[in-house]
Amino acid sequence: MNRPAYQIILAPMVTEKSTRLKDAQGQLCFKVAKGASKIQIKKAVESLFSVKVETVRTAQMHGKMKRVGRSQGRRADWKKAYVKLKPGEKMIEYFEGV
Repeated sequence: MNRPAYQIILAPMVTEKSTRLKDAQGQLCFKVAKGASKIQIKKAVESLFSVKVETVRTAQMHGKMKRVGRSQGRRADWKKAYVKLKPGEKMIEYFEGV
């Protein structure tokens, strides 16, 4: 399945945990397409941000149960990817142009 890179990498995750990982270990965290493989994620990050990727770890996240009044529903499941850049690569800054 050949999808463009922007359909594989959906959004960067900017949380306290991901910021700590970025500063301490050079790892980035992204919300990715549910069916994307590690190889597809690696190629997408390398093409979008012009960096070299060392490793990719993925995690399946389960959607939370939510209620509004009496009705109950569930958020969709999604996938998260932790991407480690090769040593010597420039760290990606999400908010440089703001």
